Amino acid sequence: MQDKLVTVQRYLAESQSLHPEATGAFTELLWNLILAFKIISREVNKAGLASILGLTGERNIHGEEVKKLDVYAHETIVGIMQRSSPLCGMASEEAEEVIPIPPGRPLGKYVLAFDPLDGSSNIDANASIGTIFSIHQRLSKEGPAVRADFLQPGGRQVAAGYVIYGSSTILVYSSGSGVVAFTLDQSVGEFLLSHAGIITPAQGKIYSVNEGNALTWDAGTQRYIAHLKEKDAASGRPYSLRYIGSLVSDFHRNLLYGGIFLYPASQADPAKPKPKLRLLYEVAPLALIAEQAGGRASTGAARILDLQPTELHQKVPFIVGSKVDVERYEAFFQGRER
Repeated sequence: MQDKLVTVQRYLAESQSLHPEATGAFTELLWNLILAFKIISREVNKAGLASILGLTGERNIHGEEVKKLDVYAHETIVGIMQRSSPLCGMASEEAEEVIPIPPGRPLGKYVLAFDPLDGSSNIDANASIGTIFSIHQRLSKEGPAVRADFLQPGGRQVAAGYVIYGSSTILVYSSGSGVVAFTLDQSVGEFLLSHAGIITPAQGKIYSVNEGNALTWDAGTQRYIAHLKEKDAASGRPYSLRYIGSLVSDFHRNLLYGGIFLYPASQADPAKPKPKLRLLYEVAPLALIAEQAGGRASTGAARILDLQPTELHQKVPFIVGSKVDVERYEAFFQGRER
């Protein structure tokens, strides 16, 4: 039984050994990032006792109220990763500009983009929340990272993943060779391999969407949701609505069980549709995970991993999940459903 236990460190070391040209810098980057996840997990689990629930009284660059745990997660990741030599800079959903590596520290060839605490509106209700991360190789030749280093299509990501802080803490990760998941064993303080080679079902029976926004959806999305509520020809049942409101939680459930997550742009003003989710910090990394697991990620009109970012905090519509379900949504969105 003991021989079957694989720690995330062992997994990464064995993966590195498959690449004789590897310097170990990428592995070091991930080890440091995993340390940050462990610390955040510890604080999330005792948040009510540690007086870090609730609001700070401030708003972030998106105009959203900042939770104390948001700040803690952001500062933990930045504090640890600023001392990580493989990095030349970071970008966070909570920071307006590129976060530099302190002067005097060595600069590496990677950049890290992250959402420090996704689903923070659920913190005080003790619902699952998470961290999302994305890693690219820099485009600039030397010096501190610049904006262009982050403004790369998601298809160029070196690795991406997320952590769920819930009944257990789970790290889901891909470096372009499939998707694996590790569960944190609190008793020994190690992430252990719990899901090897995750493949999402080609079609699911779950849809995840905030139906409170239904009146602002485009006509194609409205027709698609109505279609899901009809009886399926094969099962005789409509799709089931499952929506937590924490992106990583809704995504993770559908990744394992099959289904579709939708956050289309609001069409309250048809001339200025307004999406909500951030391309660099949320959408692109989860799109990589979905595709590596056999799923699909789209805006309805374009593949997510092909999008060329133009801003650090750019927002896009996000439709992700089982391949058949997303392709069917695209047909409705584009007005070619049968």
